[in-house]
Amino acid sequence: MKTYSQPAYQRITLLLTLIIALTLVACGGTTGPQTGQTVATPQPTQPAQPISGQQLLTGSVTYVALGASDAVGVGTTQPATQGYVPQIAQKLPKDSHLINLGVSGIHLHEALSEELPVALTTNPRLITIWLVANDFIANVSYTNYMQDLNTLLMRLRSSTHARIVMANLPDLTRLPILSRLGKQQKATTLATIQRWNTTIASTARRYNVSIVDLMAQASLITSHPNYISGDGFHPSAAGYVQLANLFWAEIQ
Repeated sequence: MKTYSQPAYQRITLLLTLIIALTLVACGGTTGPQTGQTVATPQPTQPAQPISGQQLLTGSVTYVALGASDAVGVGTTQPATQGYVPQIAQKLPKDSHLINLGVSGIHLHEALSEELPVALTTNPRLITIWLVANDFIANVSYTNYMQDLNTLLMRLRSSTHARIVMANLPDLTRLPILSRLGKQQKATTLATIQRWNTTIASTARRYNVSIVDLMAQASLITSHPNYISGDGFHPSAAGYVQLANLFWAEIQ
């Protein structure tokens, strides 16, 4: 398995900042949709027929990962092998190629110019996407995020035949880093996460993109202490194993 990767930028270390940001969400920040606002959802003019999961099991596969610090493998001692992206790559046929475009701390809007153009030049057969948690905790507006997500998926589907698998938001309120949030703040944050995930799912269906539903799998990731690294936010090596398995099940 050959691996190509861009440099990983500085990891997220100001955990208190994350707590403050999510507190703002819970207190009525800008992540929720505003009354009267709509998200533009243009359709691809000639959507490509995606590759099936069975087709990925034969022949050489170019696998492109779009993501942030989790794609980089932050939270492990050996990110090049213990992250969920390299673990997925190891399950692909021999002589496949991994192009990991993950950048720590990146937001989806930035990824449209920093990661997407590279992905479109590689003729990928498999694409994984996990680009949502940073936007949510940074209080990016619901409307802006969903517009950017629509742009990302529209361009990928219009320009590639890849099988595309994308993860949504897990229950972030279960993470140790958010233990300082009050009961009402957690309830409000959870409701906002569910609102985001509902629209993420409908947008994914529009472009024939499969969803790894991390909210439904909360007991496997965010609520299991052994699956969270010492920073209280990123998965541990054991957590990345579970994450890779969830992606792989959906890829197949």
